[in-house]
Amino acid sequence: MSELLKCTDLTKVYAKGVTALDSVNLSLPAGKIIGLLGPNGSGKTTLIKLAAGLLTPTSGTIEICSMQPGPETSKLIAYLPDKNYLNSWMRVKQIVQYFSDFFEDFRPELALEMLAKLGIDPKHQLKTLSKGNKEKVCLILTMSRNAKLYLLDEPIAGVDPATRDYIIQTIIGNYNPEASVVLSTHLIQDIESVLDDVVFIQNGKIVLHESVEDIRTQYQKSVDGLFREVFRW
Repeated sequence: MSELLKCTDLTKVYAKGVTALDSVNLSLPAGKIIGLLGPNGSGKTTLIKLAAGLLTPTSGTIEICSMQPGPETSKLIAYLPDKNYLNSWMRVKQIVQYFSDFFEDFRPELALEMLAKLGIDPKHQLKTLSKGNKEKVCLILTMSRNAKLYLLDEPIAGVDPATRDYIIQTIIGNYNPEASVVLSTHLIQDIESVLDDVVFIQNGKIVLHESVEDIRTQYQKSVDGLFREVFRW
C-alpha cells in the first residue's frame, strides 16, 4: 500500500511553551480506516489540523502524498472539524451548492441522497436544525467528497446512539478504496468494528500504532479494552 501521510519528528509547540506534539513519527498507508485515539489534550486535534494545513509545525515535517500541506494537498483532503463551521443563515441546499462549486470532487447527488435518508430537508436553514442534525450535515458534506484522505475530528460525538450506526456506515460506504479515513473519537466501542488500524496518542507522543487484528491476537483484548488499560480508564 502507498504511503498517504508521513510525519517525521513532527513537533508543535503553542504559546507559553505548551507542547501539543513531541517528535511524532508516523506513517499511514492508503486504503485504511484508522482510529486516532487518546485522552483529552493528547494532541489528536493538533495532528489533524497539521495534516489539513491549518497549522504549521514548530519543527519536523508532515507530508500528504509526499507533499507538504498546502493548496495541492487541500485538494486531496476532506476535513471535518470538531465544531460546526457553516453559516447558520444558509439553507442546506445552498451549502450543498457551495460545496459543489468549491470542490471539484464533491458529489452533490450523494449529499442529497444521504440528507434524504436522515430526514433532513435541504430547504431548511441550518439555524433551524438541532445540534445533532447540524453535525450530520457537516459529516455528509465531508463524506460527499471523493478525497484521498478524510480527517474526521469527533464526527459522532453529538448524535444520538440510534443514528450512529447509519453515520458509521456512511463513513465506510462513501470513500474510495484508495483513500484513508483518520477518525478521532472517544466513542471507541461504537467505531471499533470498522477500524483497520489504531493510533494511541498521549501527551503529544505516539504510544501505540497497531492493526486491530494484531491487538486482538497479541493482547487478547478489544481496542476499547486495551485503550482503558493503557490510559487507565
